[in-house]
Amino acid sequence: MFARGLFSAFLILAVAVPAAAQEKKPPYWASIASGQAMTRTGPAKNYPGIWLYQRHDLPVRVIKKYENWRLIQDPDGTQGWMLVTLLSDRRTAIVKQGEPRPVRVQPSEGAKVHYLAEQGVVGRIDKCRSGWCRIEIGKRDGYIRTTDVWGISQNEVLD
Repeated sequence: MFARGLFSAFLILAVAVPAAAQEKKPPYWASIASGQAMTRTGPAKNYPGIWLYQRHDLPVRVIKKYENWRLIQDPDGTQGWMLVTLLSDRRTAIVKQGEPRPVRVQPSEGAKVHYLAEQGVVGRIDKCRSGWCRIEIGKRDGYIRTTDVWGISQNEVLD
């Protein structure tokens, strides 16, 4: 009996979280939830596929909604329609092109550099404010300048 109740609670939560994500008003940030996610030329499965993303947690910008489809933009500027079930609310960022970027132990220019993040590296972000985000790349974390990553809006605060 307890197991059935627990299962029911899990199902309610599993449905409620994506439903809440669908209520967001574009533009907003999301990430690719699965290891493979196809974008299409239009908001239905009968439209031709454009690109098969094979990068879990890749940040994307949702710029338009149509029923269960979202028009997304990837870090390269490419746009396409993706099923909402292939997207996650998990906030991630990708290190911009150029030289490796310092990830610091504290959100300050004067803080010690913990490690360098190469261009194209994807990490999970939180605690963004005053031009800095806490970023977790694999098992390492630290603080990176918001100008060094794509996946957070200028002056956006994220807790």
